[in-house]
Amino acid sequence: MSLQQLEQAWSAGRLVPLAGPGETVPVVPASLEHQYGPGVIVGSGGSMGGRRWCVLPLAHLQQSALATGRWLAAQGLDPASCLHLNPLPLHHVSGLLPWVRSRQWGAQHRTLAPALMRDPLALAETLPLAELACQGPVLLSLVPTQLGRLLADPVGVAWLQQVALIWVGGAPMSPDLAAMARQLRLPLAPCYGATETAAMVCALTPRRFLAGEQGCGAPLDGVRLRVESGSGALAIATARLSPGWLVQGALVPLPRTVDGWWLSGDAARFSDQGLQVLGRLDAAIHSGGETVFPEQVEQRLAALIEAAALPVAAVLLVGESDALWGERLVALVRLRAECSSEPVLAALNQLAQQLPPAQRPVRWQECASLETTLAGKWQRQRWQQWLVDQLAG
Repeated sequence: MSLQQLEQAWSAGRLVPLAGPGETVPVVPASLEHQYGPGVIVGSGGSMGGRRWCVLPLAHLQQSALATGRWLAAQGLDPASCLHLNPLPLHHVSGLLPWVRSRQWGAQHRTLAPALMRDPLALAETLPLAELACQGPVLLSLVPTQLGRLLADPVGVAWLQQVALIWVGGAPMSPDLAAMARQLRLPLAPCYGATETAAMVCALTPRRFLAGEQGCGAPLDGVRLRVESGSGALAIATARLSPGWLVQGALVPLPRTVDGWWLSGDAARFSDQGLQVLGRLDAAIHSGGETVFPEQVEQRLAALIEAAALPVAAVLLVGESDALWGERLVALVRLRAECSSEPVLAALNQLAQQLPPAQRPVRWQECASLETTLAGKWQRQRWQQWLVDQLAG
């Protein structure tokens, strides 16, 4: 769907589903549109499980944009005079919000083709920021993988140095990447948010980032954050929380604590420097700005393996740190007896090319002892440690 089509749908009071490539668009009941008015339904990783369709009324998106605009003004930037460059897909809340912000602020917005973010020279030629910056401050939203690719090329570095402010979110930024950005004096603003919160709920100012502070800063206007005792889960309270998820044509309300807080599924702590997100509480990994659930990828791989009739007895996916992507999946594989591993692993790698990039295992590791418990469950921590021991050996 184009931005013009989305604008027209909202004018008609529609609640529009935004699906990614290969995703089935959910059916939106008329009662939901009548109750919440215009808005979107976008895919979310959920707090502690698989992919869900999150309902976001337009009013919640606008509240998010207004809060971000006030934060921007506090940094000395007039939101209405900015050009917001957007290299993220519309079906992600982080790709939708730059346009909503620009629409709300009366600012300029420009979509960047994903291919440009992998080709710094083409990006610099297509968008000469020395010329654009004369028209007003340039804003940019990136995930760490995109930032890393641009920083790996001198042309990309020179281009980034002309941006007034760079929000970085979607996944944790590695210390090495942050150190490089500080050395280059890039005005980064590490931030944190979720689909269910209509994107960003806190951000570290570029001034504090360049001074060496860590984390995601302080909450934006209209947002309260706390860490639950015991679980360490980050809890969020804001008027722009999603009303819930669309499941088989019905709204499943967003679960909240008795006093109205939503548990994000991320572990966190607070320091003098603000919010410090420690990682997911469930089995999910952050890979290239995507939240990836190994169980779901394993199911897709199992179907592909069965269709290809490969001699594979078991596959388990575990996460591994990666300097560029944040984390990547590694596949542990137990093959059937009396088969040569090299051609099978090569065939598995070829099959995985059908998956989205963040879901493709970066490596395939044969593991003859790989097995579930007697109850048929995976002891993921056990096999994660097995992988660590293999690398150490």
